[in-house]
Amino acid sequence: MDRRSFIQGAAAAAATMWATSRTDIVRAQPLAGDGPFGPLGPPNSDGIQLPAGFSSRLIAVSATPVAGTAHIWHGFPDGGACAPLAGGGWAYVSNGEVGDGLGEVGVIAFDAAGNVVDAYPILRGTTRNCSGGMTPWGSCLSGEEHIAGQVFECDPTMRSQGVPRPLLGTFGHEMIGVDPATGFVYLVEDHPEGRLYRFEPDHVGDLTEGTLLAAQTSPDGAVTWKRVSHLFPDRAQDTTPFNGGEGVWIMHGSMFFTTKGDVRVWRLELANQRLSIWYDAATVAGTCLTAVDNIVGHPHSSDLFVAEDGGNLEVAMLPTQGHPVVAPFLRFVGHDASEVSGLAFNPDGTRLYVSSQRGVDGLTGMVFEVSGRFHRTQRIWERLDRPSLRQPVAQAATVTNVSLKQAPLPNASPVAGVSALTPRPSRW
Repeated sequence: MDRRSFIQGAAAAAATMWATSRTDIVRAQPLAGDGPFGPLGPPNSDGIQLPAGFSSRLIAVSATPVAGTAHIWHGFPDGGACAPLAGGGWAYVSNGEVGDGLGEVGVIAFDAAGNVVDAYPILRGTTRNCSGGMTPWGSCLSGEEHIAGQVFECDPTMRSQGVPRPLLGTFGHEMIGVDPATGFVYLVEDHPEGRLYRFEPDHVGDLTEGTLLAAQTSPDGAVTWKRVSHLFPDRAQDTTPFNGGEGVWIMHGSMFFTTKGDVRVWRLELANQRLSIWYDAATVAGTCLTAVDNIVGHPHSSDLFVAEDGGNLEVAMLPTQGHPVVAPFLRFVGHDASEVSGLAFNPDGTRLYVSSQRGVDGLTGMVFEVSGRFHRTQRIWERLDRPSLRQPVAQAATVTNVSLKQAPLPNASPVAGVSALTPRPSRW
């Protein structure tokens, strides 16, 4: 065996060992039980089980006009996000995972009272738009989930046609997060040997120039980054495989992301680039969270809400502050051929948007709004807070003041009744 073959073989073995064991970076795992809102009640008229004090309303159905508008809602609604609008309203952004160039990203605009005021497309003609995320400078990123998938940047406040951002990589995209302290873009790949990627723009807020990297992770959780090509998925032996990347959420200096193949939630500390396993289903007896997909953090309590693609179609609560319980928050009943998707909180955290991607008939997607006493979570769990997760993000304001490049985007037109974008607070 020559020296190069030996080194490559050793690197591959190390990556495999790290991918399968990683026991030294597993934090103390939560217990299964009821969360701060109590147990789930019986199914309501929407076929949703929720704790007492919460209610749901149906706001969109695939192939049907959104109520009060002429916009036909897209099929297979997947990843979601919310953007604040001037006047206290907000826009709910939804990706449509439809193939063969029929993909779409649609928006439902709400006023400050939560009334639907408009619905419109911000991206069309793409393929399998699975998910994405908001940027600190106010744009929306949408990623295609196929081997040649691209990321598109859109203006959520306008009817427009988003523009491709090819330097963010060519692979099966899922959720995307942007670190507000640096402007770095973090991306996961939906593949059994997918990589964790980071795009470092040359200028914060401009995704047309920069460098794509993939994570190299050591057994103790230290993460370094290797430059890779944006033209194809990275499979280098010296970068680390992750088993089916799905959700990404950045808050309080940490990035949380999910991998469906091993049913894990990971935490990457962004300042010191150290990785740990925040949740591992295999180690939690009787857990409700047996599949992982989209993930979102509550803007006040910082609790994570994790959607299941499979399992018993739940949204589970997973604390970041210290309360050691993973608990069901929502369960779909009668949606057996569907998956849970589209998680997003409105800016003040009083409403959670969630989709049943294929609904009760296995074909027709449904988007719901859940409202209730979310704000109580912080008070209940405050005594258990971890100070390390409640530190303000350093220099975040320097990113939130960046203007959207190429704004308005090509073919953009103002939406009646929707005011100009309000910069998102620095907790993004």
